[in-house]
Amino acid sequence: MTILTSHPSAEPALGTAPSIRRRVHRLNAWPVTGLLLLYPLWWALGLGVLIFFLAAVPMLWSLIRHRAAGHVVKLPPAFMLWLLFLATVAFGLFTLGADPAGTVPGTWQSRFVSYAFRLGGYAALTVLLVYAGNLERRALTQERLVRLLGWLFVVTVAGGVLGMAAPRFEFTAPFELLLPNHVRHDGFVQSLVHPTAAQIMNLLGGETPRPGAPWGYTNTWGNNVCLLAGWLAVAGFWLARNRRTKVFAAATLLVSVVPIVYSLNRGLWIGLGVMAVYVAVRLALRGRVAALGLVAVVAVGLAVALAVTPLGDVVNARVDNGKSNGVRMYTTQKAVTGMQESPLIGFGSTRSTIGGRNSIAVGESADCERCGNFTIGGNGQLWQLLYAHGLLGTLSYLGFFLAALWRFRRDASPIGLAGGAALVSSFAAMLWYNSLVTPLALTFLAYAVLWRNQQRGFSQP
Repeated sequence: MTILTSHPSAEPALGTAPSIRRRVHRLNAWPVTGLLLLYPLWWALGLGVLIFFLAAVPMLWSLIRHRAAGHVVKLPPAFMLWLLFLATVAFGLFTLGADPAGTVPGTWQSRFVSYAFRLGGYAALTVLLVYAGNLERRALTQERLVRLLGWLFVVTVAGGVLGMAAPRFEFTAPFELLLPNHVRHDGFVQSLVHPTAAQIMNLLGGETPRPGAPWGYTNTWGNNVCLLAGWLAVAGFWLARNRRTKVFAAATLLVSVVPIVYSLNRGLWIGLGVMAVYVAVRLALRGRVAALGLVAVVAVGLAVALAVTPLGDVVNARVDNGKSNGVRMYTTQKAVTGMQESPLIGFGSTRSTIGGRNSIAVGESADCERCGNFTIGGNGQLWQLLYAHGLLGTLSYLGFFLAALWRFRRDASPIGLAGGAALVSSFAAMLWYNSLVTPLALTFLAYAVLWRNQQRGFSQP
């Protein structure tokens, strides 16, 4: 879908006065390059998540100038579905004051901050998608963008290793120091601006560190590992120009196994398996049946490694200690049944349950922070979509990404397979992970890579 500007016949003839010639304005790559290449710096400054909101400002301004100069601003396939989703989120403003059955009463004002954060996040990342998709090859090559995403996987693995080696590592970021005390110590604000290496949880009968840097939460870390792993494989092997790069990529992937296992992140483990099967099936359908055998060999090798190393004990302990299962089932049920009270556009945002699973009299306390008042819609993007944005928001959100998978289904290049695997992993992840902010940003960048790849003609067999 494109925004048409002018017919070729309307171009000024040679010799036309310079003052009425069409202005030249090209989109620059620095907002995207700076966003990805310097992400460790933004995290250290306390701007990790917020940088996506800030970067959207120059991107949007540049797109407006680009359009005003008479250039075409291309829009991604099925973009009307995404606009319908954004409209549904916007209309959720009018349902913020509702108190669904079984939830803690609140006011429109008390829920506005979290609502505005989500709406702003969706809008900012929409700008990122459109901007990245419109960058010319001379400004940002496809190979450069893939390498930047591969670099983020290296950063993620390094953060995972840091979370294991120094789980209590944290510091006050410069941006955090600029905030007023009452704002700085707010729990939500802390999750945005206070850098930490890991989350300390009680999962295996004691305190267990789970990697989180540089993405804040261990679930977000796991989600982003899935979204980025394929890009390192493409950048490190298919695009590699020397053996040293390939060795570094192989070593990074090997090292990543340790924090992936010690993250105790079952959703991450499932997501990586889904991606591997997806790529193998795509290749097998094109006659490369050996890909299925390779997946089987890797699976056997991984099983042997888990059996003969301490990693296997960690996996078994996590499988045997599913403390979050009951809470997840409870909040999922609440999301599905609660959606029926406002089936079309939902309630605009999440809500907290009154009490816990066993009694409405149970709630959060200093002695038991996870005993009640659970967030409905906080245990997975799908459940948040159903509860906060209803069937209209859910179907338009899912439809946009399903349309992309269908549109780019013929792209069997390494870049196309990595992008498709990232989108597929996002569907698996939405059962237990929420997408804002960084997971959706990386999903959109995978979408942009596929979209740009199609424009270059790589989507044909």
